[in-house]
Amino acid sequence: MRKVLFLMLIAVAVVVGVLFFGGDRTERADTIIINDGLFAEMNIIHHMVRELVEAHTNLRVEIRDEMAPPVLFSELIAGRSDLMNSYDGTLLTTFLHLDPFDVPEGVRLFDFVNEKGREMRGVMLLDKLGINNTYTIATTQEIAERYGLETISDLARVSETLIFGAEHDFFTEEGSAKFGPFSEFYGLRFREVRQIDITLKYPAIQAGQIDVTVVYATDSMNRAANLKILADDRNFFPEYNGALLVRTDFFDKFRETAPNLRQVLAKLEGIFTNEDMIGLSYEVDINRRSPAEVAREFLQQKGLI
Repeated sequence: MRKVLFLMLIAVAVVVGVLFFGGDRTERADTIIINDGLFAEMNIIHHMVRELVEAHTNLRVEIRDEMAPPVLFSELIAGRSDLMNSYDGTLLTTFLHLDPFDVPEGVRLFDFVNEKGREMRGVMLLDKLGINNTYTIATTQEIAERYGLETISDLARVSETLIFGAEHDFFTEEGSAKFGPFSEFYGLRFREVRQIDITLKYPAIQAGQIDVTVVYATDSMNRAANLKILADDRNFFPEYNGALLVRTDFFDKFRETAPNLRQVLAKLEGIFTNEDMIGLSYEVDINRRSPAEVAREFLQQKGLI
């Protein structure tokens, strides 16, 4: 009898705990959960979301540990987080496993992938933030001046004298925006092609161990390394427009606590240029300032908080 009574008391304690402490934190309608990204750009944007939401609603925002994009997406669709910074190109190719060639002619990639995101995984992109963090090709200022390089097409006539190097991911066969299709599209025949660790890419090009590499358009290291970005004059690489990614039930979940949430997040629409984001990321990556401080300062300058 005592054992039965003891088990009943435990059961009551568990129920009371769930009622009072809310069980899974992700189900609380007063807190937006964000798992952070691995790069300064995502860190900064996530902190901007927290600043805006906590300044203009009754919600609080909890930013948790950093994760790689595929894990961030898995956590989002599983309901263990509520929001993440992403890109239309990433949603298309990495999360939905589609290809730019799947986008019908005359349809914007952003609109197409947003529709498919809703249909296939129950997610949607909010307004564009203004940045296009696509792949782009870079070389040193010295090589660009020596050969008169302004575009990737210019590179084709001298590629046989140059060494191309990039991280392993750029040489995989997943998706069309990779080295094989890219080099064939532009007719590039490099003297040598090297796969290098992503952390060694910028030191390698600065040391002259490679001559050309692939970078993200808004990476602060492009400025730190004083690289020359070559224009994608034939538009090979798809757009990677930055936007907040949420589940389709996101606003319903917080409707009672923050009925103005959509309008608050819309304050980030078109807020950046690529140069803005390069500068912000530079402050974090190179000058070692905190993403929270950089985010708050930028929003204050814009008069948003």
